[in-house]
Amino acid sequence: MSVWLPGAPCTPRACIDATSRATAAPRAAARLTAVLLLLLAGIALTPLGGRLPAGWVRGWCRTVVRAAGVRVRITGAAPPDGGLLLVANHISWLDVPLLAAVRPARMVAKQEIRTWPVAGRIVARGGVLFIDRDRLRALPGTVAHLADVLRRGQAVAVFPEGSTWCGRAQGRFRRAAFQAALDAGVPVQPVRIRYRTGGGAASTAPAFIGDDSLLTSLWRVATTSGLVADVDVRPPLAPHGTRRDLAAAAETAARGDDARAAAHAPHGRPARAARGAPAQRTTAASSR
Repeated sequence: MSVWLPGAPCTPRACIDATSRATAAPRAAARLTAVLLLLLAGIALTPLGGRLPAGWVRGWCRTVVRAAGVRVRITGAAPPDGGLLLVANHISWLDVPLLAAVRPARMVAKQEIRTWPVAGRIVARGGVLFIDRDRLRALPGTVAHLADVLRRGQAVAVFPEGSTWCGRAQGRFRRAAFQAALDAGVPVQPVRIRYRTGGGAASTAPAFIGDDSLLTSLWRVATTSGLVADVDVRPPLAPHGTRRDLAAAAETAARGDDARAAAHAPHGRPARAARGAPAQRTTAASSR
């Protein structure tokens, strides 16, 4: 078992809900075409890197998800400026642009994503921090590199479960990335991602799990009608205590359990004062 990628029991056959309303094939094909064009535009703009305004990046990410036929609702606490570790539960490839719509960040991703068609090229040129999941000896160096990026005032986005789950179940948060936040003295921002039908019921259609191929998952999302992505940005956690404490608090917050998150919140003196202060709580309307 990899230290970065614990196994998830979810599989398409066991977990994907086949009862969602279907979209006609021509409309689904139009959605995929729109997503592809947006990704190609992203490839063209990646040389600009950090010079693009954050608002443009957030808007582009929302548009990618919307082009796939998924409405976006983002609510919760606005992320602080400066170094920040963004962490979220992991269900779908859609999670990546959704997290960037909260705050543009350098994503931590497995090496295999480099080989993905189109998307692999975008992430490789967009400042992604690739990790080798099968080399335990590389873990301390990876944590040190993440901490250095955080110290420079950048945001880093991580899916600490290490694997995608169907959305009805959720994995444990691995602790390594939280050590980087402690070492850098930056806050951790938990994010809860859920997918629903237009009627409000939970949907597993966007899940990218098991032996799914990326194209299979793309087509399933494009052919499912009325999907909604709910993104709840939880209050940031100060870099206190141990990585075990910090991971436990972030995990319970990402599950939406406020009482347990407060109980698990680490106490003690932070490694150093975090840069930037949390903004006022905001609610963004649905993207249509």
